[in-house]
Amino acid sequence: MDERLRTGIELFNNREFFHCHEVLEEAWTPERGPRREFLQALIHVAVGFYHSQRGNSAGACGQLRKGLRKLGVYLPEYESVDTVRLYRETGAMLERIEGGAAVPEYPRIFIRGK
Repeated sequence: MDERLRTGIELFNNREFFHCHEVLEEAWTPERGPRREFLQALIHVAVGFYHSQRGNSAGACGQLRKGLRKLGVYLPEYESVDTVRLYRETGAMLERIEGGAAVPEYPRIFIRGK
C-alpha cells in the first residue's frame, strides 16, 4: 500500500473527510486502470460523509451512491482494504441519511491482516 493511500485512510478514520479526499485525489490523478476507479470510489465515500457532516443530505446521498457503485467492483478486498465491510457499512449509513436519521458515527476503513 502506498503512502498516499495509507494517509488517506488515516484521515478517513479520523473523520477528516475533506482532507482525505484531497490526499486520495493526489493519488488518483496520475493513475490509470482499475486502481483509479478504486481510489475514486473511496473519494466519493469520503466526500459523501463530508457532506453528511455539513448537513447536506442530498449531496451526501449522491456521492455515497456513486461510491457504492464503484466500490462494488472491488469486493471483498482490494489493496488489503476490507472493501466488503466498507461497502456494507456505507450502505447502512446511506439508508440512515436517506431516512432522515442522525448519523451517530461513520464507518472506518479496515485493513485486512492488521
